Amino acid sequence: MLKIVTATAVSFVLVGSAIAQNDEPPQNARKLSEIVAKVEQRHDFRYIDEIEWDDGAYEITYYTTDNAKVEINFDPVTAEPKGSK
Repeated sequence: MLKIVTATAVSFVLVGSAIAQNDEPPQNARKLSEIVAKVEQRHDFRYIDEIEWDDGAYEITYYTTDNAKVEINFDPVTAEPKGSK
């Protein structure tokens, strides 16, 4: 039982640290659904695999109809791609 309580306390500390770093989209960010809609309209889009918030951008990983993996970082304010990997 003590291990569970300790693990929970550590989790709260880690989550609190992440929030304290203000690692979230800015107040004037576009809705994530708008960005997802843009990705879904791309040529040969098949499905979205993952969406992450990282280094001030949404990193969206998706696959095309020919199973190519595509990773794109989107600016949260403009909803435009910052670049692709």
